[in-house]
Amino acid sequence: MSEQSPEGGRYEDEPAHALPEYAERVLDVAELIPPGRVMTYGDVAEWLEQGGPRQVGRVMALYGGAAPWWRVVRADGVLLPGHERRALGHYRAEGTPLKEASRAEGHLPRIDMRRARWDGGDRAEGHT
Repeated sequence: MSEQSPEGGRYEDEPAHALPEYAERVLDVAELIPPGRVMTYGDVAEWLEQGGPRQVGRVMALYGGAAPWWRVVRADGVLLPGHERRALGHYRAEGTPLKEASRAEGHLPRIDMRRARWDGGDRAEGHT
């Protein structure tokens, strides 16, 4: 794995196609989240002991397409704007706990964070 420069860009000897090391780590965590469970952007950053919710969100926006992106969510359980229908299909297929929405919320459910949130369980041991 290559290291990220302090400015967040690539080092000169890093191949242009390589993922930044932090992005690899974020995507690795997304892959660990079991079907039907979620972690917030902040949870992922806390688990990695690096970055914050915005950095994790940026990684997911830029590189998360091949990962289970729908399992890394906002802390309020609101579905990812612009991807609500696709995410909802994944949540229903995986049995992710949802809260039905009121008319005021646009008729889309939210994730039931109390029941769906995953803390890393036994797999959290030895994370890096």
